[in-house]
Amino acid sequence: MASIPNPVSLIYQKTLHRTCYTKPTSINTTIKAMAKELHFNHDGSVTKKLQAGVNLVGDLLGVTLGPKGRNVILPNKYGPPKIVNDGETVLKEIELEDPLENVGVKLVRQAGAKTNDLAGDGSTTSIVLARGLIDEGVKVIAAGRNPIQISRGIEKTAKALVSQLKLMSREIEDHEIADVAAVSAGNDYEVGNMIAEAVAKVGRKGVVRVEKGTYTENKLQIVEGMQFDRGYLSPYFVTDRRKMTVEYDNCKILLVDKKITHPKEVFKMLENAVQGDFPILIIAEGIEQEAMAPIIRNKLKGALKAVAIKAPAFGERKSHCLDDIAILTRGTVIRDDIGLNLEKAGIDVLGTATKVIITNKSTLIVTDGSTRQAVEKRVSEIKAYAENVEENFQRKILHERIARLSGGIAIIEVGAQTQIELKDKHLRIEDALNATKAAIEEGVVVGGGCCLLRLSLKIDEIKEQLDNEEQKVGAEIFRQALAYPIKKIAENAGVNGSVVVQKVLANDNLRYGYNAARDCYQDLMEAGIIDPTKVVRCCLENAASVAKTFLTSDAVAVDIKEKQPFPRRPPMPPIPMSGNLPPFSKRPPMPMSGNLPPFPRRPPMPPMPMSGVGPLGM
Repeated sequence: MASIPNPVSLIYQKTLHRTCYTKPTSINTTIKAMAKELHFNHDGSVTKKLQAGVNLVGDLLGVTLGPKGRNVILPNKYGPPKIVNDGETVLKEIELEDPLENVGVKLVRQAGAKTNDLAGDGSTTSIVLARGLIDEGVKVIAAGRNPIQISRGIEKTAKALVSQLKLMSREIEDHEIADVAAVSAGNDYEVGNMIAEAVAKVGRKGVVRVEKGTYTENKLQIVEGMQFDRGYLSPYFVTDRRKMTVEYDNCKILLVDKKITHPKEVFKMLENAVQGDFPILIIAEGIEQEAMAPIIRNKLKGALKAVAIKAPAFGERKSHCLDDIAILTRGTVIRDDIGLNLEKAGIDVLGTATKVIITNKSTLIVTDGSTRQAVEKRVSEIKAYAENVEENFQRKILHERIARLSGGIAIIEVGAQTQIELKDKHLRIEDALNATKAAIEEGVVVGGGCCLLRLSLKIDEIKEQLDNEEQKVGAEIFRQALAYPIKKIAENAGVNGSVVVQKVLANDNLRYGYNAARDCYQDLMEAGIIDPTKVVRCCLENAASVAKTFLTSDAVAVDIKEKQPFPRRPPMPPIPMSGNLPPFSKRPPMPMSGNLPPFPRRPPMPPMPMSGVGPLGM
């Protein structure tokens, strides 16, 4: 009797592609390594080339620093040029033709990129500070100082300055949030006030996002949603390669309070997603590699829109978090103890979100607000339970759940007249929001480059803690470099930077500094010119790290670019000579047109009479 094939397997073959691993019988590939060109710094030429790249980056980004900084125009292959004032965006576009100078660009780029990743702002200040450390360090090393001891002095000085910075910092007040955001956005208080309003509505620990709008003016919108610290399980789920994020609209959510170990457990749900043409977010205690492989494969082939993450928290807290997400999204948590089987579950257990945004560290779920009453009821239950809890840790966990459920999400929609203006405003507002988050996290200090300049007064105390004279030279290098940012801010405002440094240091008030926006000297704290402590800290640490690497490098290896041969036209076939032609009788006849009659030939002339011709006149 013939066996009847499993209908589920047939459907699986038609809609989803299993992950198959086959061992190749033979591999015929050629791997060609790029040749390297070695450069040694015997005569200082390598350092000059690297420093030229560093200086070029410092000059280019330096024009954007401060309230009177200028814009940078970047080319765009697929549209109009981009006009930006954001250092991180400019950094990504710099690529030099000279390979050694390009190494210098990539080296100093790390300072700005790392600061932007950690603090969300301050990339330009990091580059300017790193350039100062490198410039001053190259001078003393050229005079014969030991670069190893100097780099150690720079490293120890940076750690000591960070400790001094924390003593100068204080917690940000509510009315100062707008000032921090406005200063980061180039003294744009419209942006600062909007961010302050968003933070006031969702709380300091709430979620604020920036998106491109469709109107000419900025708008603030508060929506229902939740954010928690769990990222995607595989980078293959990413939908936006530039941001390395997963973004889906009108997404279904599958909540599973156990580990998924086999592909057949989620097959029916994935089949529903393919047939219904909707994206699906899987939140489970864990997903084994065997179960996740077909999900990734079908996502890469375009047959499935899916992403998988681990459930937040652990143990009992994990179950409570899944219940909170289920109430927010109108879904059902699949658990074995309540009789729900994942293999047999239908789409009625899925929750719904208007938008999901997932990074490698966090997940944001936005809903349409239709479950507000259920969410409010859930919050009331958690509050009542928290009142009867005696343990402080448990009470703290419950309050975090309340804030996550009831806080909501603030969305700032950026508006502009043109696409060029929209991109620039979007970058500015993102920087302002990141600076605000950093200020809430670690506090604020005096802005305008004044804080870094004031830290230079602590160098004498730090030098006493160093081991030898050459390490103290490293501390002196840091003293000179700390004045570079405020000098650049003053130069962009059309003022002599050295004069500004002298006037600021002559005043003993630590809050006294130069207001480049108004071209005056005043108490910068009262004027609202403040910087997030986290941004300044990251600038110090990352600039010192890059400078230490630069000053201790003595050789560079770069790729040798292969010269591409000039494309040539294929040679024309040789023209046959008469000696090579076949006999005339064997040549093919000339093609004649079928529509024309043959060319008429003249009749032959009669032969001329010779001897039989009569005399003339006859």
